[in-house]
Parts: sequence; structure tokens; C-alpha cells
Amino acid sequence: MLKQRTLKRMVKASGIGLHSGQKVMINFVPHTVDGGIIFRRIDLNPPVDIPADALLIQEAFMCSNLVQENAKVGTIEHVMSAIAGLGIDNLIVEVSASEVPIMDGSAGPFIYLLMQGELVEQNAPKKFIKILKPVEALIDDKQAIFTPHHGFQLNFTIDFDHPAFAKEYQSATIDFSTETFVYEVSEARTFGFMKDLDYLKANNLALGASLENAIGVDDTGVVNEEGLRFSDEFVRHKILDAVGDLYLLGHQIIAKFDGYKSGHALNNQLLRNVQSDPSNYEIVTFNDIEDCPISYVSLS
Repeated sequence: MLKQRTLKRMVKASGIGLHSGQKVMINFVPHTVDGGIIFRRIDLNPPVDIPADALLIQEAFMCSNLVQENAKVGTIEHVMSAIAGLGIDNLIVEVSASEVPIMDGSAGPFIYLLMQGELVEQNAPKKFIKILKPVEALIDDKQAIFTPHHGFQLNFTIDFDHPAFAKEYQSATIDFSTETFVYEVSEARTFGFMKDLDYLKANNLALGASLENAIGVDDTGVVNEEGLRFSDEFVRHKILDAVGDLYLLGHQIIAKFDGYKSGHALNNQLLRNVQSDPSNYEIVTFNDIEDCPISYVSLS
């Protein structure tokens, strides 16, 4: 039986909030079978638990934000991506502020931290959401589409007419597995245009943004001295974001995802469209690990 996963022990870390610029504590705490992913605001009295649920996304400008009982946890997509990448089903993510720390702008540091907590199996079957028919979300020329597929394949295309974005590196495809995610996607960093930074900071956004946690792009190209980690790092990061956004459906998805210029808001709309019709999907488990179309190898 392919089993659910959590951590063996709690792991603690801290970092800077991308938008607040303030120090944020983050703790990863083991959780019970079928408990799902819970974000807990430990700075509030009493603490507020916010489930990682697509229907609780109320703000999706530049990042995914969960809101419940007037409490918010923002910029969750990178940590959700790491949790999905390692196949973790049940976890409590404690934070001391209204956003998750940005770390280096990728999911890599969260992968490292979660591995320090040691993944353990729980005595319950791992659940998957299998897409049964095409489901799409469209906004203007932007598209996000699920189609039935034996596995979890992500195809993404961005479209930037800019010297930093070579045309041949604006599309990418991955067949999702723990190994593929960790080695080919998790280290891809978020990116932003330097010309937008003053506007964002004037609106109390991106106060913690720096070249240590993002790829900066000016009129001619990449500003960061070290350059890119991958030739197609920009589109790989959009895949990273999508993995995190889509995990808000509650379980790993068995389907093909095609995104064209999609972002957090459109990804979330796709999930809402899936949930709007129960005939779009079914919950499946696998008694034989060999039958599962997605590989969750244990990384050492």
C-alpha cells in the first residue's frame, strides 16, 4: 500500500518575509493521518489554523494567500511546492507572521528543512485526485487546463518579449516525481522586474525583496552577478509555483496540466472549476506501489 507521509520530528527555521521585510519564524510540525496541510498563525492569541484549501484563497496578486477568520497566511506557494514535491500529506506549518519567509526565492531551502525532519509513513493509504475529463480556466489569453493523464505532467509556457527571456527557454515540460521535482524544479527562483520594484514598495509590497531571494531583471537582462541556475529558470519557477498552487486541491493530482501565461489566480480558478463538478474527478488510492503512476522515492 502506498501510504501517507508526515515528518518524524519538528523542524524550525527563520527568514525574511518577501512583502513585509520582517523576520518570520517557521516551524514544520508532524500531523495526524488525514490531517492535511495546516498553516498555523502562532503570533495570534489564540493561534489560528488555516487549512491549505483552494477555496480559502482570497488574494492571488503576485502570490497565493490563504484567508480565514480574518487571519491570513501569504506567499505559501513555494513551501506548498516543497511539501508536494516530497509527497507529504499531513503537516502543520507554524508561522509567526502573515506570510511565509521567502528564503532564497525557490523551494530548495524548504526541501532541505523538511528532509531534516525525516519523512515517515503513516498507516493509511495515500489519496490522489484523478482528473476524469478536461477542465479549463481562461482569463483573456491566459490558460490553465487539466486533461486526463496516467501520471502528473506539467507543461508551461511563458511569453515575455524581453532580452532576458530567450524564446527557446520559455516553455518546459516535466513528468512529476520526487526526484524530478527536487533536482530539476525546486531550485528555480522567483523573478521580478527592477522597474516595478519602486511601485511595489510604495504599495507596501516586496519590502523584503533583494537579489538574494529573487532574480532581478532590468532593461537589458539579468542583474544577479551569478546569473541563472538553469537556462530556462524563469519557466521552471512557474512550474514550481504551479505545483504548489495545485496542491491546494488537497491531494496530489493525477492529470496533465497545461499552463500558458498562467499565474496564481488562474491556477486557483482551475481548482475551483474542478471542485464545481464532482464528475470531474475521483479520489483513488493504490494498494500496490507499482501501480501508482507517480514516483515518490526516498531521498537520502
